[in-house]
Amino acid sequence: VQLVESGGGLVQPGGSLRLSCAASGFTVSSSAMSWARQAPGKRRREWLSTIYRDGNTARSPSLKGRFTISRDNGKNTVSLQMNTLQSEDTGVYYCAKNLTWAPDGNLVADYWGQGTQVTVSE
Repeated sequence: VQLVESGGGLVQPGGSLRLSCAASGFTVSSSAMSWARQAPGKRRREWLSTIYRDGNTARSPSLKGRFTISRDNGKNTVSLQMNTLQSEDTGVYYCAKNLTWAPDGNLVADYWGQGTQVTVSE
């Protein structure tokens, strides 16, 4: 199983980015796939959004609707469309398979990608 994120980079405040997660070794439609991020200096990763096997989605209320998760079964990828980016969105973004919360509040998953850096700055 491998997850490879792409699409990160430097963007100005108010801009948009689309992240992609290419999966191999399994089909994304057979698992709950999620995006999470880790901000600079923060110890914990933050859950952002999940797309479930049935196609339903869930999103952190803190995003205020700015991010949208989607899945392309034909390409076996999961994407995160990020709009109206703000400096607080800067961080490393991770794709994860079957993400959940450990008793200590940390995020755990069957598999994580290596992450892609997103920097929102003038």
